[in-house]
Amino acid sequence: MLTALLGLAPIVIALLALSAIFSAAETSMTGASRSRMHQLEREGDAPARRVNKLLSDQETMIGAVLLGNNLINILASALATQVLTRLIPGPWGVAVATAAMTVLVLVFAEVLPKTVAIVRPDDTARALSGPTLFIVKAFGPIIYVIQWIVRRALRVFGVKLDMAVDVLAAHEEIRGAVDYHHSEGLVETDDRRMLGGVLDLSDMDVSEIMVHRKSMVLLDADQPARDLVEEVLEAQHTRIPLYRDEPDNIVGVLHARDLLKALAQSPTGVEGLDIAAILREPWFIPDTTNLKDQLNAFLKRKSHFALVVDEYGALQGLVTLEDILEEIVGEIDDEHDTALEGVRRQQDGSVYVDGHVTVRDLNRAMDWRLPEGEAVTIAGLVIHEAQMIPEPGQTFIFHRHRFQVFRRQRNQITALRISAPLDDDAEL
Repeated sequence: MLTALLGLAPIVIALLALSAIFSAAETSMTGASRSRMHQLEREGDAPARRVNKLLSDQETMIGAVLLGNNLINILASALATQVLTRLIPGPWGVAVATAAMTVLVLVFAEVLPKTVAIVRPDDTARALSGPTLFIVKAFGPIIYVIQWIVRRALRVFGVKLDMAVDVLAAHEEIRGAVDYHHSEGLVETDDRRMLGGVLDLSDMDVSEIMVHRKSMVLLDADQPARDLVEEVLEAQHTRIPLYRDEPDNIVGVLHARDLLKALAQSPTGVEGLDIAAILREPWFIPDTTNLKDQLNAFLKRKSHFALVVDEYGALQGLVTLEDILEEIVGEIDDEHDTALEGVRRQQDGSVYVDGHVTVRDLNRAMDWRLPEGEAVTIAGLVIHEAQMIPEPGQTFIFHRHRFQVFRRQRNQITALRISAPLDDDAEL
């Protein structure tokens, strides 16, 4: 009996050590910092390069490690059961072997190595990158067959996966990392907003940030030159669209710099100005253009101003390069700008808000989390959630805030009061 146990012990210990390596490799590879691995690879670190190669096909890597780990554990359990059933015949031998191997595998092949890998994932991943890469190459063909079988089985339940499916979306991974470090106090709020703003560019359309046509400054091109100059000076904008006959008929964009240059060169002063000659051709873009594409278009065209139209060609508003940059860095104020208009904070944490204020601007000003995908403005959000156009005095609670309608003009909500975030169990 003693001889059999002494012969079994080194074999089980060796198999448990291999199983521990597999377990540590699985945990460390999935928990390693990709950004640090890429940085180390750029510095010439060979283990980091192997880690990045393994993570480029994470599904195959995990499948190979799990296959090797299961083979080792099953083999160790089978050997222990065979020896112990000879020493302890009957079901008691199987029970003793099962109990003993369960404890040994759980403690020494699972919990212990995975705890080490969790505490130091980067170092563990780099140390085990060589053996793991060898296992992946050895078991790779088998894993591809297993993946094919799994996908076929999932199709029976209506789940369709492609062999090249990327399990982790890069944008969401970055956003989650930023939010986590912000919650830990390692990333400041402003930095978090800027990083989130960059990630949001491809998900937002120009219609969500444009200056609506109701707020645009438009000038009649048929006015006398002196009247146009006076209105340009009062407008405090460097680029102003000019229309003829009706606001939708934009004939050009007047740039203040071009106007000043023309004034300096005009021998007869303002009266001799030919406004039509200095107008710039308007640039029209569809309201469905996403911000990332529009930012690239601004940079490529070297223009900072575009007019937004809908599918029927009707003017909807305007968007500038500054509007897009403000989605990343926040409000860019100059000597002509004022603080966020339409938001008045109260001592109890609530705010009085004009209906035209955008949900995104209010979230940034108050550090709230109102949904930005349902509507552009606060008034639109209330109408969307209420499924009606509320009357003054009506109050609603949604998204952990109380919304009270103060004023309404025709079908437009013009003023509301929004409470600070309520408790989850708050009721009307």
